[in-house]
Amino acid sequence: MNETVRARHLAEIAEQGYTIVRDAIEPELVAALNAALLDLERRDDIEPGHNSFEGHHTIRIYNLLARDPSFAQVPVHRNVLSIVEAVLDPGCLVSSLSSISIDPDETAQPLHADDTLMGIERPHVPLVCNSMWALTDFTEENGATRIVPGSHRWSQRPVYGAEHPSIAAEMRRGSVLIWNGSLWHGGGANRSSQRRVGIAMNYCAGFIRQQENQQLGIPLDIVRQFPPRLQQLIGFGTYKNLIGHIDKASPSQRLLGVDDAFRSVWDAIDDRSSRS
Repeated sequence: MNETVRARHLAEIAEQGYTIVRDAIEPELVAALNAALLDLERRDDIEPGHNSFEGHHTIRIYNLLARDPSFAQVPVHRNVLSIVEAVLDPGCLVSSLSSISIDPDETAQPLHADDTLMGIERPHVPLVCNSMWALTDFTEENGATRIVPGSHRWSQRPVYGAEHPSIAAEMRRGSVLIWNGSLWHGGGANRSSQRRVGIAMNYCAGFIRQQENQQLGIPLDIVRQFPPRLQQLIGFGTYKNLIGHIDKASPSQRLLGVDDAFRSVWDAIDDRSSRS
């Protein structure tokens, strides 16, 4: 993605709270992810949720990085991560990686904002930046994510279960919806005869606790196989050379045996002072 295109997507997120990157994901990766999800659902006998938020006809599979190697390509995809890093900053973290497959007869998910539980006065700087990967076409009929444009700038939070005018984020298979975590949104009702399949690739600022506990949820043997950038994204680095350290060592040094030459922010300040 060139800088001009990225700037356009960032302007859309700033103005309306979301953007859609059309045809962002390679068809072969989309096919591999679809196959992996179906295998996991059958292997682990995944059942639909049992509440109004997760749905009663929706299959959700959590902690995908621990379940199949194909999902390691998702958090670091250049067409998505480059936008997220600009909305948050390069120290952002993977908050959660899960799938959301909406089956026929599912009702609409209540509108919500992904940063609601943080309890911070709105509006505020972006703390969460999330994305929905369309592994099938997303249409108004089959449950495309519903969004309330501009709601990321509102001072109020959505009342759970209350009705509010929204639009469907329709997009072709292989496209990605990216939004500011303050945006009001929710999964749509599936009135079609086909399943709507998406991957929720969610990020948070590096100083925010992740929604899924990546460090405890992913076995270290699997983490060691990840590329360095993905290791950082799931929390085995530090934020600004301070937040997340273990006894003045990075988690990758202490737990993975990686020599990343970690020096704390305070050491770096002293180094600069001594050279000046």
